[in-house]
Amino acid sequence: MAALVSVSALTLAVSTSAGTGRLPPGATAAGAAPASLSRSSAHGPCMITGGAEVQMSEGVPTSHGYSRSTGTVRALNLMVDFSDAPGEGTALDRYAEFFPQTRNWFRTSSYGRLDYRPEAPVRDWLRMPKPFAEYGIERGAPFDPAYRELVEDIVTTADPEVDFSDYDLLNILVTPNAGPSALDTVLSVTFAGNHEAPVADGVPVANASFVYSRQDDGSGSYGRTGYRVLPHENGHVFGLPDLYTQEGGGAAGHWDIMSEDWGANNDLVGWHKWKLGWLDANQVHCASTPGTKEYDLTPLARPGGPKLVFLPLDARSGYAVELRTREGNDEAVCRPGVLIYKVDADVDTGMGPVKVYDSRRDSGGCTRSPNVHAELSDAAFTPGETFEDPRNGVTITVASADLKGDHAIRVTRH
Repeated sequence: MAALVSVSALTLAVSTSAGTGRLPPGATAAGAAPASLSRSSAHGPCMITGGAEVQMSEGVPTSHGYSRSTGTVRALNLMVDFSDAPGEGTALDRYAEFFPQTRNWFRTSSYGRLDYRPEAPVRDWLRMPKPFAEYGIERGAPFDPAYRELVEDIVTTADPEVDFSDYDLLNILVTPNAGPSALDTVLSVTFAGNHEAPVADGVPVANASFVYSRQDDGSGSYGRTGYRVLPHENGHVFGLPDLYTQEGGGAAGHWDIMSEDWGANNDLVGWHKWKLGWLDANQVHCASTPGTKEYDLTPLARPGGPKLVFLPLDARSGYAVELRTREGNDEAVCRPGVLIYKVDADVDTGMGPVKVYDSRRDSGGCTRSPNVHAELSDAAFTPGETFEDPRNGVTITVASADLKGDHAIRVTRH
């Protein structure tokens, strides 16, 4: 099951697609690249980068080519069906599986910094000119030729009613009966920064997420949690890599929606929030100098206050430290505490670029929620517990917690 719950993402981190056309009252135009993360000169040692061969890196700042992740972002949603897979229910029923939940998820995770505005200008199913089977779409299919043909047909069919230049990203919500069940094969995929994408209304359709089937584990939770495949896929549109590996969520567990994206709700790690421009410079501490220093952390889910301490190990990697509690999008947290994980900008998407360290190895975890990686569910460190890396001369101790739930950590670098 661990492998089956993961959502495949193929990415082409090259170019841009951000519409800045007609906007609703009060909206702001989105740029052609991610918002710059907030930083100061003190953050220099923590600005890790990946090699040129890394397709979608955890390095900061995020490279150009992805949709903007702050301010007003307009998401075009098109519901498509096929002659051999006619739409189940109405197209707006399919749309309602994802909205307003996805918009609310981004508002909560970004502390209101991302104004995600979904639109569905075509209210009915868009019938594609070829049967689904003729497109040759399967798990892991590259953009050419299958997806190029599908995107071209979508553009041709929708263009009389849609001005693609008005939008920053595209969501294709496919009728669930096209292709296999997600329990058998997960087809959902995102092509981000694809400079080879077809052009529509003068802009390339370069940041597009495709959602198939219904990621329902049979627990009866789909109506509440099934939408989460879309914020995961849109995470790629904003430049975030997959954190799962071929073994499933064993590297990062349920601590980030880019690792496990169905079942109980979860948030993004603090590193991703900084990467997306959702944290201010004074909320991120770069612990790069030798010696011992104490840092305060407030719960990641709450606006304001210090959120992240990063300890660079070299120009490519480092340890991130944050405080996770059961609030906001983190409804499945069963052992609140300080999460410690390694970020490696030289590890590609889907290869485990984030590794969470387990404070209670081989415990079996504390969660009983379906489709939550159990072993890492109690990974957080609590007051009095210590993480040590003797090879790199790093010690991180959770020193204390106050009545408000804030924690103090003590970092030693030799």
